Amino acid sequence: MVYCVCNKTTLLLSLLSISIVRFGLASVVSTGDFNTDFHVTWFPSHVNTSADGHSRTLMLDQESGSSFASNNMFLFGEIDMRIKLIPGYSAGTVLAYYLTSDRPNRDEIDFEFLVNVTGQPYILQTNIYADGSDNREERIYLWFDPTKDFHTYSIFWNLYQIVLMVDWVPVRVYRNHADEGVAFPRWQPMTLKASLWNGDSWATRGGEDKVDWSKGPFVATLGDYKIDACVWKGNPRFCRAGSDGNWWNQPRSRSLTGRQRRLLKWVRKYHLIYDYCQDPQRFHGQLPRECSLPKY
Repeated sequence: MVYCVCNKTTLLLSLLSISIVRFGLASVVSTGDFNTDFHVTWFPSHVNTSADGHSRTLMLDQESGSSFASNNMFLFGEIDMRIKLIPGYSAGTVLAYYLTSDRPNRDEIDFEFLVNVTGQPYILQTNIYADGSDNREERIYLWFDPTKDFHTYSIFWNLYQIVLMVDWVPVRVYRNHADEGVAFPRWQPMTLKASLWNGDSWATRGGEDKVDWSKGPFVATLGDYKIDACVWKGNPRFCRAGSDGNWWNQPRSRSLTGRQRRLLKWVRKYHLIYDYCQDPQRFHGQLPRECSLPKY
């Protein structure tokens, strides 16, 4: 009987160890090497990577734009990307850095940098797609020149909220109000992508300022990224679990801290230039449901 009990105990411990390992593997810190973690998806000749793999440039000219995508898909976590935007006159060009599920009912979390004529402030547009529905744009003026140096742009995503940050300052929060009938990205894994392309039909002053190709080629630089997220293995419960490995689902990450709330209020007071929740005319007087619900 003792032999049998020991075997059961050993078996239980083994199963527990396997479970811990599987949950522990849910969270991955990236290698920091673009060649290892990403692949080029559009026009390889316009994508250049440093010798150590720690930085990568995207180029746009009259021939083509360029893009790359992560080799893994993710469901919850945090992604930080250091970016330096195109210097000088770059009106009409758009650099996008985003997560997307690439499905008809797609989920997507967007950073879109709407660059400008020389000397004018740069606009950061954010958008959230949930179950194929978008129309959730917000725009801010960045409070610094994003072409002079690298800045960190972060996507934090868990079961409770999506927080978009610039140098760890929250600039956008989208709460999970699924219990109120509001769609929220919570089941579909997403790929991390970055792309540089010609958006001069709409990007700068509603399309009034076009790309001046004589100022090209246009080059943006990305680097020193960190991915600490749940790698998709085909079962969402591993990413949704509240294990130590899935730190993003811990109680402390379910809402903004007091300091984060103060910073978000500062951004919205001094730098917000468009919020879909303040545009009733666009929605014929019927704002989306989440606009009347708490942001945090």
